[in-house]
Amino acid sequence: MTHPLAGVEVVSLAVNLPGPLAAARLAELGATVTKVEPPSGDPLAAAAPEWYAKLVARQTVVTLDIKQDGDRGKLDELLATADLLITSMRPSALAKLGLAQPQQRFPELSLIEIVGHAEDPEVPGHDLNYQAVHATLTPPQMPTVPIADMLGAERAVSTALAALVARATTGVGQPYRVALEEAAARAGDAVRYRLMGPDAVLGGAFPGYGIYECADGHIALGAVEPHFFMGALGVFEADGTHEAFRKAFADKTIAELEAIAAAHDLPINGVVAPTTGK
Repeated sequence: MTHPLAGVEVVSLAVNLPGPLAAARLAELGATVTKVEPPSGDPLAAAAPEWYAKLVARQTVVTLDIKQDGDRGKLDELLATADLLITSMRPSALAKLGLAQPQQRFPELSLIEIVGHAEDPEVPGHDLNYQAVHATLTPPQMPTVPIADMLGAERAVSTALAALVARATTGVGQPYRVALEEAAARAGDAVRYRLMGPDAVLGGAFPGYGIYECADGHIALGAVEPHFFMGALGVFEADGTHEAFRKAFADKTIAELEAIAAAHDLPINGVVAPTTGK
């Protein structure tokens, strides 16, 4: 893999998930990342230690109490040569630290500020809250993927890349804000515009796109395109209804169905259930 961000220096003050995930992606692309943690550490390390370890594997982790003058001076030394600063605190907290407009002290430094709610970033929230207001939850089940955090991290990465491009033109850094709620809103568009969700075409209404029970579990059939759908009808001698596919899959194992799919170029996979184990 090439490393297009070789030579780019990133300082991250972000804890929990979106910021560390974004910093890890920038490190994968070749950036040199220094992760500055408070004395209490990153809560992600306690909640998901193996994931945390994977995310920081390419980063230098340092512990600083940036509210104290001595450690704040060490942070400023890092910022003096950095290209990007990633944060995930409330704007008021960032302002108290004098980091809301870091380019005023460090002209080439761009801020990637990850916040929660778009309209009022001072309002507290987490992934569950952002999903709640954008129709991606199915109560009472808890989500199995932190959609807003994951998409928000990718938005932070793309914003960071845009910041580097802009600075190459202007010669100076700028502050940028990424709202996790906006990431959740874009995920919610799939429901809002009736692509996904109850009875939507990819929410169970179309027989060629669904989850079916088989002899030893469940399989996912993703025959959306006409040639895949027609292929599935032919292979399984189905008439295109949900019931026909149910009968065709019911007495076959996941391994058998995946083998059939491989032989006939069909999008069928066994469903791997969420687990708390390795």
